[in-house]
Amino acid sequence: MFNRLKIYLLTLLITFATTAPVFAAQQPWVNDLRKMFLNNATSIYELNIRTFNANDVNGNGIIEFDQGEESGTFLNAIKRLDELQASSINTIHVQPITPVGKTKALGTAGSIYAASSFNTLNPQLKDKKSTLSLEAQAQKFINEAHKRNIRVIIDLPACGAYDLYLQRPNLFIKDKNGQPITPADWTDVRLLNGGTEDNVNQEVYNLYKEFVDMVINLGADGIRADVASLKPAKFWKEIISYSRKKDYQFMWLAESSDSWTKPLSNYSVYTPYNKLLEAGFDGYYGSWFNLKDWKTANDLYNHVKFNQALATKYPEKKAVIGSFTTHDEMSPVLINGNSYSEMIFWLNATLPLNSYFVDGIQTGDNYIYFWANKKAPKTYTDDEYYFVHRGKIDIFNFSKKPGAANSDLNTDFQIANQFKKIMRSVITNGTFTPLKTTNPEVFAYAMSHDHKTILVFGNLNFSNSNSASVKIPRYTGKEMTIPIKIKNIPVFNDNKFSLKFDAGEIQVLMVEDFTPIK
Repeated sequence: MFNRLKIYLLTLLITFATTAPVFAAQQPWVNDLRKMFLNNATSIYELNIRTFNANDVNGNGIIEFDQGEESGTFLNAIKRLDELQASSINTIHVQPITPVGKTKALGTAGSIYAASSFNTLNPQLKDKKSTLSLEAQAQKFINEAHKRNIRVIIDLPACGAYDLYLQRPNLFIKDKNGQPITPADWTDVRLLNGGTEDNVNQEVYNLYKEFVDMVINLGADGIRADVASLKPAKFWKEIISYSRKKDYQFMWLAESSDSWTKPLSNYSVYTPYNKLLEAGFDGYYGSWFNLKDWKTANDLYNHVKFNQALATKYPEKKAVIGSFTTHDEMSPVLINGNSYSEMIFWLNATLPLNSYFVDGIQTGDNYIYFWANKKAPKTYTDDEYYFVHRGKIDIFNFSKKPGAANSDLNTDFQIANQFKKIMRSVITNGTFTPLKTTNPEVFAYAMSHDHKTILVFGNLNFSNSNSASVKIPRYTGKEMTIPIKIKNIPVFNDNKFSLKFDAGEIQVLMVEDFTPIK
């Protein structure tokens, strides 16, 4: 059933493609991000410039400038772009690059989501050894990404820093006592007042308009709107329309999900994901982060079907990212070990969605910082403590480059991304077919297009080994079947696959000249 020569040739192809950086021809960059995204063809990597390529020489996890160490900058970030390209990443989501607040701050560098300005860049991201201006350094980073065929999405913060509130209190929502609104435990920011569906707040709109102008002038290809539900749909419709007049391919991703149904505050508006899509957003987060809680295959199948139906519900096509893990989620290895990370890699590679990863996931970073919540010997804000969210990538301090030492996980990450790249036509144009198994904890599905079929089997039980059998309509066992991701090889007998899994294991096969029928 399995062709060893074909396996060897596929392995050579994947190995070459993941180790040979390719540079685009030196010609003007033409943004195609929106088209790519709507065809589920992007593999997105989320990163924080401030830590992305930080140089922690003494290995204590904190960047100490007086010891000659260097935090992440636009210029030193360029050095890691080849690594991303070699891993088949074709889009990066750059977390906020706006200046951060220093009053009532969280962490010794301030949260990157506490924006004190929306039309200037964060001076923390400047390489002081360079004669280039901060803006020129940001442009160079984006240009270098484009040379490697990597598109750039810039994060638009949802709130303003307390510093900005002190300067321009009229921009913010007030409670019945006239005090600005603090969202949950984010004590360093206050809610901006985007207005209502009947009356958009032009001052906040102009603030965001300046941000759009800035990032488009830098050469960015799209925006990810942080907590997009905090602004009315009319606000977004107008700002998205404004950006599309400048660049029709400019892509908008809403941080919004069908799982999120409550406003951050009783004083703020709440715009659900469907209204955001109606307003012009190209994509949203879905509820893939609930994978850790799903117990049966039907949980997975139902969510795929839900998102597929949603994608074609509107006059313009929509798409979803594989938001299995984000900077707001715990590290996958803390939740369910390495097998959970591997499952995330391969679900991203084989489901009809845009792949999405967080810096450090590919090497198994658990984002546990030994210095967390301890008093710092030096701070650059009014917070004297190293504030972190346990198990989540640091966005509050000058800290180490994300990453760990799991080379096997990194290899799996690269192969999964390269496989999606090779099989792009199947992911973009294919048919998703859920397959019934004899065990509700075991999922099985096929993605098929043009006589090629990807078969995926997985065990949702991350504590125990498991087994099941599955029949695939029309499959005889004589087809050219190539194991792509296999530990326990499936056995085909009596017109069915007998499957055995380790805890949380996922298996991927490719079948040529075959299309299943329900």
